[in-house]
Amino acid sequence: MSESHQEGDNHREQALAQAFRQVRAASMRFCEPLAIEDYGLQAVAETSPVKWHLAHTSWFFETFILKPLMSGYQAFDERFEYLFNSYYNGVGAQFPRAQRSLLSRPTVEQVLAYRDHVDTHMVRLLEDSTSTETPTPEQARVVQRCVLGLHHEQQHQELMHTDLKFNLACNPLFPEYRPLRGRWLEPAAAALAWHDFEGGITGIGMNESDSLFCFDNETPHHRVLLEPFQLASRLSTNAEFLAFVDAGGYQQPQWWLSDGWARVQQDNWQHPLYWHKRDGQWFEFTLYGLQPLDPSRPVSHISAYEADAFARWSDARLPTEFEWESVARQHPVTGQFLDSDHLHPRSADPANGPAQMHGALWQWTSSSYAPYPGYQPADGALGEYNGKFMCNQLVLRGGSCVSERQHVRSTYRNFFYPGDRWQFSGVRLARNGRRDA
Repeated sequence: MSESHQEGDNHREQALAQAFRQVRAASMRFCEPLAIEDYGLQAVAETSPVKWHLAHTSWFFETFILKPLMSGYQAFDERFEYLFNSYYNGVGAQFPRAQRSLLSRPTVEQVLAYRDHVDTHMVRLLEDSTSTETPTPEQARVVQRCVLGLHHEQQHQELMHTDLKFNLACNPLFPEYRPLRGRWLEPAAAALAWHDFEGGITGIGMNESDSLFCFDNETPHHRVLLEPFQLASRLSTNAEFLAFVDAGGYQQPQWWLSDGWARVQQDNWQHPLYWHKRDGQWFEFTLYGLQPLDPSRPVSHISAYEADAFARWSDARLPTEFEWESVARQHPVTGQFLDSDHLHPRSADPANGPAQMHGALWQWTSSSYAPYPGYQPADGALGEYNGKFMCNQLVLRGGSCVSERQHVRSTYRNFFYPGDRWQFSGVRLARNGRRDA
């Protein structure tokens, strides 16, 4: 992340040490429903055990702040530098990602002791680094890297939920992460409508003058030319996607990109990831356990291949990330987020413009994850945070029901491979031109 874009973060209004305590405590709060056996689950290489997330986020603060910037700091265990390095080649070798579930040691208790060790030293360092009105360059670096580290941990809090959901879904008992409170089925979804947009030249990305935090892949601000387009009034629903399934959409290659059709054949895809059919009735696995498939909720946990095939079948397409951002800038961030008790996307709320732009599901776009014109990653290992992944992936926008609210902004760029389904990802349809054209 470019350190120049970390100034003026939302944490500026409160003591950074207190913000640090709050973010770190949130990770532990999300673990409260877990049994000790849940901490080590890893069903596939793409997911990580909860215990690993807890350790890696501590590793980040220790590796990039405490070791280089705190005089006299003693590492909790030097072996952890290898165990909990995710992908930073500039730091050193990494324990194989697919084998993280084999790390029965350190134990959960030892990982929590590691977190306490890091927390104690980080708070002390932060209090020292923010105690003067004119910080030294080293103190400023502590603050800048800590802000990045907090957002990094919040990203892992989202991953803790998505990874745990996938891991629990492999259990035929369909265990719940948290009990459902209130009703499950939502009111009927409003009919899908289309909103017209003129296109033209529009600004994309975070402005250098903006005071909000952003990751470096959201910069630099630049201009793009958009042709007139239409955007759906809401996300596509389970009922609409079920019509695609019932029409034989997974058996008809004409709707699919070549790589997508190959994936359908290879993995025998027949429906979205967490759908199950019992005695003729559809159910969906959720963080509340197995629930009846709600026709009004937006379809979730679909790959870009499925989203694209459904869009073609619907005589539509996926929006570009630039079309999406140009519309999202016009609408405030609303929705349910991780700090609430809603761990599944809700049906659309009434809106003057397109609904569910923020905080419902990550929305696939047709845009490849590539650098913006003039993009420059930071120097050193922290430069590996985003830039080196700008290949063979697609951009998703909008945040999801398990995203941290601070991360849900019009410029935020998430990215995954087009076959990935374990994230809270859905589809918003787009079309070329205008209705009256």
